[in-house]
Amino acid sequence: MEAYTDFASVYDEFMEDTPYDEWCADIVDKLRGFGITGGLVCELGAGTGEMTRRLRDKGFDMIGIDSSEEMLMKAREKEGDSSDILYLCQDMREFELYGTVAAVVSVCDCINYILEESELVTVFKLVNNYLDPSGIFIFDFNTKHKYRDVIGESTIAENREDESFIWENFYDEESDINEYDITFFVREGELFRRFTETHLQRGYELSEMKAAVEASGLVFVKAYDADTKGEVTDDSERVVVIARECGK
Repeated sequence: MEAYTDFASVYDEFMEDTPYDEWCADIVDKLRGFGITGGLVCELGAGTGEMTRRLRDKGFDMIGIDSSEEMLMKAREKEGDSSDILYLCQDMREFELYGTVAAVVSVCDCINYILEESELVTVFKLVNNYLDPSGIFIFDFNTKHKYRDVIGESTIAENREDESFIWENFYDEESDINEYDITFFVREGELFRRFTETHLQRGYELSEMKAAVEASGLVFVKAYDADTKGEVTDDSERVVVIARECGK
């Protein structure tokens, strides 16, 4: 089943505890550290635009790319007709821009939806192609440890007044792919509508991400634990990577 279709209608409600403000502050701090204080920035996996809008409000001219038209519809609804954000419905494995940008960012484990290392390199090559000279790429990813040892084979459920969900995880250690089936119950009048989506994400080690970055032509700059902001360890669940454009 295609992901982020019906889910788009309730995505923001279920993601209300996501620390977008904290993530945005960290991204802006890192970009400023490389001398990027404005200009064009592209977000891969923009979803409903929560990070895109925050970065726009920090002074960047934003392009948001996502493969789900339903998610982008929600993003556009929040902005209205006067939006100064360009949203494009594209697969990140094939995305196209009209020119280069100062930075590319991707948060909330969007990169984990790329299941093949060869396709990961393809995405990173595109990023390198569309970055300004010495432009910066910042992205996060979930580790194998998180899928295998933290959420793998677990079931998460939450019951709310107007919507509820059951989230079932199934981790395959041979492929490093975590399948999660989410069943939603959303109030519509006096009844609840039930729908299910299946998502697949692959866990990566930092060494694999670094290899893909370097194979794409990008320069690996640094990586850190997204939660502690310290060094990446065997217990790191989410990792942030910073890479730099290299001569195309």
